[in-house]
Amino acid sequence: MAEEIAAPQHFHIRWEEVLGHGRQKEELRRLLAQGRLPHALLLTGPEGVGKKLLGRVLAAAVLCQQPVEGAPCGLCPSCLAMESASHPDYYELTPEVRGKGTKIIRIEAIRELTELAARYPVMSDRRVLLLDEVDLMNEPAANSLLKTLEEPPGEVTFILVTSARSALLDTIISRCMPLAFGVLSKEDIVSALVRQGAAGPQAAELAALSDGSLGRALQLYASGGLERRDCALKFLEGLPGLKMTAVWREAESMGNWSREELSEWMLYFNMCLRDMLVLYEDGGSSLIYQEDCRERLAALLPSFPERKVFALLGCVREMQKRLGANVNLRLQLEGFFIRLRDVMQM
Repeated sequence: MAEEIAAPQHFHIRWEEVLGHGRQKEELRRLLAQGRLPHALLLTGPEGVGKKLLGRVLAAAVLCQQPVEGAPCGLCPSCLAMESASHPDYYELTPEVRGKGTKIIRIEAIRELTELAARYPVMSDRRVLLLDEVDLMNEPAANSLLKTLEEPPGEVTFILVTSARSALLDTIISRCMPLAFGVLSKEDIVSALVRQGAAGPQAAELAALSDGSLGRALQLYASGGLERRDCALKFLEGLPGLKMTAVWREAESMGNWSREELSEWMLYFNMCLRDMLVLYEDGGSSLIYQEDCRERLAALLPSFPERKVFALLGCVREMQKRLGANVNLRLQLEGFFIRLRDVMQM
């Protein structure tokens, strides 16, 4: 079995364990109960809002031997196997990282997945294949998947999960039933964090920074919270007087970070700039993402005219795109910091 194709160690299999998304859950349960679920679904929406979790519950319902109104019974051998991540008819495909390269799904993985799909089910009436971050397929892999979706091999249900629908081929999208997900409410995220052991004030602060993503909120909580955010804000505070020696120093230090850590730093840097625009817009009466940093951000406004904030946001968006490519991180960071410095000297 290819390295990318695997089952998780454990997961929940009940609809009520998926936070929010009541309309989506109801629609899927109705289609299942009526026997009208298509052979391929595309779950789209922001990162960390529960798309993959819902896909797993859907898989459990499809494979269940005694479903009840579109829900897994939780008691049959199939449900027990799903809950223990040992179901022989369920597979997950996730992107692979080789060395220091970017995450990618290659054609070899799609071909192997197609072979798995063609095998006769072992425990249930069909097989379920979940492809996570399917937008990270390279072109050969995407073309191979398209052919598989056009001519499904045997009794199989495909569940495609992505946070970047626009990166997929239109022909792949057209062969799936799309189901869009929105962000989670702050109240839902706070409740989930409190259940994980976070104190109320800390949960509220992390929820505000999560941008509607429970996954991001949990990641913040697990990593100790706000160190990366504070690092981005401190850099922003020093940007007006940034010297070239600091450019080289920061690029060398941050160049050793992982792409995920850099992406998180960029997100918070972008969030700081966005909050500054809100403060400009209405004098600070509206809520901002980082309410606890309102005074620090407001103090920066005289040094950051709106035109410069917009220019800095453009630099951040460009750098976020480059992080998705197989590039030298230190060199890219040097160029990024120099561009930021140039904006401040305009």
